[in-house]
Amino acid sequence: MLGDRLRDLRQQHSLTLRQLATAADVSPALLSQIENGATDPSLATLRKLAQVFQTSIAELFSEPEAPAVHISRAGSRTRLAAPPGQIAYDRLTPGRGDLEVLQADLAPGDASSAEPWAHPSTECTIVLVGEIVADIGGEKYPLTTGEAITFDSRLPHLYRNASDQPARIVIAVTPPTP
Repeated sequence: MLGDRLRDLRQQHSLTLRQLATAADVSPALLSQIENGATDPSLATLRKLAQVFQTSIAELFSEPEAPAVHISRAGSRTRLAAPPGQIAYDRLTPGRGDLEVLQADLAPGDASSAEPWAHPSTECTIVLVGEIVADIGGEKYPLTTGEAITFDSRLPHLYRNASDQPARIVIAVTPPTP
């Protein structure tokens, strides 16, 4: 689905793979693999592509034909990959543009991004397993299994697993701009 959407956007903007790759500072081979569904892009790559198209990351996942009822099954979810030391997300919701729910596993030392960043949404994060530290607006909030935090995500933020055990979180963002 993401590959088809990316191809449509590229064609709507009359860009070749090579032109889009140059504009987004990624390789044409990577874009081809994403469009063909052979690989999942990193969140950093998605941010670059959204910037080229002057849209949101959520728009890259928009599904005009999203069903009224959506079932997200383990093993068949879209994965937003990340570089080593940063977390990868599994999308739990379809791209309707009203809500984004993501699940992520954080190994010890992993973080959601290299630096805190902000986006215009409301965000709620629930710790399903383990412990994390939510760095929001320069304040650190330790959270453990069963705890949740909700905040205005225009405040620069990131999540980090500072423990020596794995952690799993679910993040809900509305409107979706992960």
